Parts: sequence; C-alpha cells; structure tokens
Amino acid sequence: MKTVNTVVEDIYSLMTTKQPDEAVDVEQEINKFGEAVKELMRKEFSPRDSFDDRKLRLSNIGKDDRYLWNNFNNKGPVEEIQGPTYVKFMYGHLIEEMLLFLTRMSGHSVTDEQKVCEVEGIVGHMDCKIDGIVTDIKSTSTYAFKKFKDATLAYDDPFGYVDQIKAYAYSEGETKVGWLAMDKQNGYLAWLQYDLEDTEAPVYSSISGDIAERIRHVKKMVELEEAPDFCNERVADGKSGNMKLNVGCSYCQFKRSCFPELRTFLYYGGPRYLTEVVNEPKVQEIF
Repeated sequence: MKTVNTVVEDIYSLMTTKQPDEAVDVEQEINKFGEAVKELMRKEFSPRDSFDDRKLRLSNIGKDDRYLWNNFNNKGPVEEIQGPTYVKFMYGHLIEEMLLFLTRMSGHSVTDEQKVCEVEGIVGHMDCKIDGIVTDIKSTSTYAFKKFKDATLAYDDPFGYVDQIKAYAYSEGETKVGWLAMDKQNGYLAWLQYDLEDTEAPVYSSISGDIAERIRHVKKMVELEEAPDFCNERVADGKSGNMKLNVGCSYCQFKRSCFPELRTFLYYGGPRYLTEVVNEPKVQEIF
C-alpha cells in the first residue's frame, strides 16, 4: 500500500516511464478523467442562475475579516473579474483534475472528491483525500510554490488556505491535512503535510487555532454595522517615497472600497497599486 509521502516521486516516475501502477485500470481512469473535464466544462458554461452566491463558505473562511465583511455586506465598489482571470481560474480547475488523474494512475487512492463538509452551519466541499489524508490541490505561481515546497505556508497565508483545509479536516474528525501543489509554469510538484495535533512542529503555533471558534467569530463579525480594521498595512514602494498595497490587498476585489483614491500604474511585472504618490511613476497609469 502506497503512502502519500511518495506521491510526487511516483507521479514523476509515471510521467518518465509512462508505466501506470500495475493495479490501475488505465482505460477506466482515462474515461473518469474525461468525464470529470466534461463536467467541469458544463459547470463553467452553465446559466448564471445556478451560480453559488453564498457569502460565507469554508473555502473563504480563512480570508481576512474586512474582506469577508465587505463580501457579506455587498460593499463596493467591487472590482470586476476580467476575462484573463476567468481563464486562469478554469486553468486551475483543469490542473486539479489532471493531478488527481496522475495521482490515481501512479497507484495512490483518491477518495471523497468534492465531499460536502459543514462546520458551525457553514458548508464547503473538500477537494479530496489522497491515501486517507484530507487534501487540497493547488496550482500556483513559481513564487507561491516555494511556500509548499519549503513548508512555510503556515507563516505566509494571505488567502487563508490553512483555515480552509482545517475546516474540512474538522468536519471529518481528522487532524492530518495536506496540499498537492503544482508550479504551473515549470511543472514542479510538492506535497506539504501538517499535523494539527503535533505540538512539537515548528508551525504548530501558527496552525493550532480553533477553527470552529474562528467560524463563530466570522458569523458574528459580518453582521456588525461597521467594517473591521484594514487587513494589512500599506508598504513602501521601494525608495520612491510612494506607498502601495501589499500583495494580499492587491488581489482583493474590494481594494477600491477600502482605498477610494487608489491609483494603478502598469509596470513590467504587472500592475502596482499606489495609495500615496509622492513621485509620479514614469509608466502608464491605468484608469
């Protein structure tokens, strides 16, 4: 019986040799992968009246309080999601299905796909369990991939991935959680596993909070009349004297609700969101 600790090496070996595990029914797995992609496309292009518009889900419960308050209370202006972002989302879903396919083809068990989980009345769907471990599948940038490869996600988690998977584990009565991550630019894979009860682990103080208490807090917080404090401090934009949003805020769809005077400049590496401009950047401003 294989264990999840070898899943990355086993997938690499599968791709190198093109020899699936001898216990795998290859044609069945190919058909299952095809059906999963077909179902993904059906959901992607289904009528919008079937869209899941719940404001609180286990997938977002780990995000910052102000974001959740804005989302729950429909506070605008809300930044529209553009076509390239939707393409990126769909690409991520396709990568997820591919990784689950490769995991099964390499002889590991994949169970409980999209199983409904509930904590304190808030519902979500786990990605799966790999070899019995509650697992999230992530497609990442090369930069973000380092957090999974180096096991440092617990220290830098702006999107709330840890609380998300803790909620799934809590619903299942499990304490071991993991992520199978792929660097979508280079194809590298990483398996990151945390044990929520391992008090000796260096990350324990960062992951040990009570997820049920977190959810109870969020349910009360979003009903308040006033928004919580800002999620993050602004940061200096190099030595220019300008101030900009940090990485987490720059991805938030409510950033212009929090910072109405925000200005956006298009640099080579992408847009930069300035909250204070002392020296006008010599690049195009986006309105």
